[in-house]
Amino acid sequence: MIRLNVFIQADAQHRAEVVEAAKELVACSLKDKGCVAYDLFASATRPDVLMICETWQDAASLSAHEQASHFTTLVPKIQSLASMKLEKFEF
Repeated sequence: MIRLNVFIQADAQHRAEVVEAAKELVACSLKDKGCVAYDLFASATRPDVLMICETWQDAASLSAHEQASHFTTLVPKIQSLASMKLEKFEF
């Protein structure tokens, strides 16, 4: 399995738009084959920080997700409004 933790830092001006795009990404991604979990979290201590935590069955599932239209549309939108950092774990 593969776990991705995607940290998103958005200023107050863009936060609402980032959250809406991230929620849409989560809703669509949960339907992708091989998706075990896909959740959006907000920091309790830093209002500018969000995290998407996703778990995939295997590399093929993650690769297909990264080519899906919702990913190729929504991730660049989020990146245009906020900074993103990715941590990847395999287990």
